[in-house]
Amino acid sequence: MSIASADTRAANSSEEAQTDEITFVDDEVPVKRRRKRKSTSHLKEVPDTLEVREKVKAACEEFAKTLDRSRNFNKAELEDWARILLNQMSLPEKYTGFVAVLIGNFFWKRQFLAIPFERRMLLLPHCLKHAEGCPADYDDFGLDCETCGACSIADYKGKAEKLGYKVLVAEGSPIVLKIIVSGYIDGILGVACLNVLEKAIDKILIAGVPSYAVPLHSGDCKNTTLDQSWIWEVIDQYEPMDEPETPSFLPAIRSSNFIFEKDFDRLLPRIRTKDPAKAETPIAFTEKLAYDWLQNGGKRFRPFITLAAYDAMTGGELQKTNLEKIDRLPVPDGVARVAMSIEAFHKASLVHDDIEDDDMYRYGRETLHREYDLGTAINVGDHLIGLGYRLLNACREDFGAEVACDVTDRMSQAHIKLCDGQGAEMAWQQRPTLELTPLDALQIYALKTSPAFEAALYSGLRMAGPMDKYEELVPTFCRHLGVGFQVLNDLKDWRGDSNNKLVAGQDAQALRPTVMLALAIDAATPEQRAELQAIIDMESTDEFRGPRLKRVLEETGVFEKADALVEKSRARAETLADNVDNEKLRQLLYFLVDTVLAPEDDQQPTVEPSPVMVSLPVA
Repeated sequence: MSIASADTRAANSSEEAQTDEITFVDDEVPVKRRRKRKSTSHLKEVPDTLEVREKVKAACEEFAKTLDRSRNFNKAELEDWARILLNQMSLPEKYTGFVAVLIGNFFWKRQFLAIPFERRMLLLPHCLKHAEGCPADYDDFGLDCETCGACSIADYKGKAEKLGYKVLVAEGSPIVLKIIVSGYIDGILGVACLNVLEKAIDKILIAGVPSYAVPLHSGDCKNTTLDQSWIWEVIDQYEPMDEPETPSFLPAIRSSNFIFEKDFDRLLPRIRTKDPAKAETPIAFTEKLAYDWLQNGGKRFRPFITLAAYDAMTGGELQKTNLEKIDRLPVPDGVARVAMSIEAFHKASLVHDDIEDDDMYRYGRETLHREYDLGTAINVGDHLIGLGYRLLNACREDFGAEVACDVTDRMSQAHIKLCDGQGAEMAWQQRPTLELTPLDALQIYALKTSPAFEAALYSGLRMAGPMDKYEELVPTFCRHLGVGFQVLNDLKDWRGDSNNKLVAGQDAQALRPTVMLALAIDAATPEQRAELQAIIDMESTDEFRGPRLKRVLEETGVFEKADALVEKSRARAETLADNVDNEKLRQLLYFLVDTVLAPEDDQQPTVEPSPVMVSLPVA
């Protein structure tokens, strides 16, 4: 029996974060104990000598041969494997990160080597350059390295480019995952320090992207070193395979882009803007804006859930598909259109939400009501809702009226719950008080965020067949997923989030009824309650509101409690997934937990909210 069996994931949920202060909403799902996440800085040392590094590398290669390759792994499992091997070798815990990287390398090595050179990326860190006298400048994609011979970057870059690699000199750049999802590359050969590898490669591993990483010898970002032979021994190796050993969600992730980028006009034919000569007329104005807003921007995560759920229940054909060689997805058009409808409803809710909250930016551009005007934005949002129902209705052709009605009913329920949650938030903002409890805030979260996940997951499963086995699972799982996601979003609002809204501290400055505020109220001393009341009474334009609120949140330990709430959401969702008998669906649920509730970096500092704190959008 291999070390990493299908039940390993459940075993890894061994210890739950200590969160006795909060009771979750209204259900009593038994939670398996889960390890509390702690700082890992003490686990990121690299052995000092080449002899020890080579010895560990050889041991990792042998260890990887015992692993089950029928499914992907997560970060917790990788760390567990590393500890097992360290114990076998009688090596100290401080090498955990180093060993984890090497085990991951040999898990994926065969699949990485089977990827043609032109479908690989070489990711290099800027700290390999000579700190003094480097002639290269930075462009949108990192360091524009010149072949000057001053450092090793030119050697690796030149060799890789001759072979056909895409080369990126910019460690940890968010552009990497976007390039992968867009379909330009299928595997990564990366060089970075252990700290960067932990942060940047984590999400890539979750998605199942074959990767091979060469750790730098230290985290000093200046003239660092590495074992160069480790790059040379794989960079020019190509060993094709008949089919991948480990299934990946990457094709399904790309499929959600495929329907919007390559198959959009066929699946959702234009009416008023079909004729370019009429596209600029007033009568075509709304359709033009709505189609642009629907087709562009966003992560398209909800459409992915629908596509992946249907695929999981119908044999997993999508996971094996090479999207470069097809014109249409290997799913009925009805599935693709329902996936698009969920994005239409989601985008409509964002347009209206931005109006209600008077947000400035969305997807790296001005919000619609600021770019145009209030009436135009409301109308575009309403148009998107109409498009959503038009797309939903089209699934009757493939699945019949009963399925179409069930899916439409679940979508309408999600829409109503979203409005109830948003309405509750606005009602509190109109009459803010200190009577906000953590349970109140969590219920608002469950209404605002969970129904969209539920509708997406339910739709994919329902189109694949009857829902008898999963009728109770879907809403409960998605409630934990949605609540945890919203708490994470609150934390990102304080810590800065460059993925969506560009202004850090927007929610805090607007004083929305967040669970963090509710936790502060719940834990506050009389003096702190008085301070919170004073903060509530301040004008939203007062630049001191955010810093004052942050200080109270820190004094009442709210950031730690919010992190613990995310862990509780994660543990409860994983426990539900543990009991799903369909292997492909169970792995999809694990994947959703890992991506939606991915933990924040331990070392990431909180930031002061400021009206001028604007980060640049990702290219």
